[in-house]
Amino acid sequence: MLTVWGRANSSNVMKVLWLLEELGEPYAREDAGGAFGRTREPAYLAMNPNARVPTLEEPDGFALWESNAILRHLAATRAGGERFYPAEPRARAKVEQWLDWQLGTLTAPMTTIFFTHVRIPEPERDWPAHDAALAEAGRLWGMLDAELGRDGEREYVCGGASPSLADIALAPYAHRWFALPVARPDLPRLTAWRDRLRERHAGYRTHMDVPLT
Repeated sequence: MLTVWGRANSSNVMKVLWLLEELGEPYAREDAGGAFGRTREPAYLAMNPNARVPTLEEPDGFALWESNAILRHLAATRAGGERFYPAEPRARAKVEQWLDWQLGTLTAPMTTIFFTHVRIPEPERDWPAHDAALAEAGRLWGMLDAELGRDGEREYVCGGASPSLADIALAPYAHRWFALPVARPDLPRLTAWRDRLRERHAGYRTHMDVPLT
């Protein structure tokens, strides 16, 4: 059985768990990271010298870290994975585009906002940095809202009748965006997309729709 190392409230762990649920793949989860520690222990560092979560451990000892790499690996190696990671080169490239955008562009401002409200003690909060991040995040979510309006009303980020890895990778950040006590621009397509994920996919409700901690 697969083992996912990482705490359940990590956005990067959430996406891996949701994909495993969608694939019907049995797994065990081991708490690690944050208050649970363990990521600096020699056994963990042997799997993941980056000392972060998640880490995927397969029964034969193969270990993989970086959440989006784990998503790609699971979709490429498990039955039914092509629904989330299409083989056709251009369709796959679009999924890759949004995976990279999530990691390289969206994560930074969203992390600043999240940490300001949830993790940083109030006297230490940097509100100018928060406000700049909030403006940037609003702009970025507006880009996704516009993308969902391309070619008519898209149900999912890359089109089609089911989610791709792009939707799964973006979902934890969308949950935080709507759950945090911030002023948000009116983005109706983005809101409808988030509501669609919540209504149609039990894995979203189980792993994303949780209190912010």
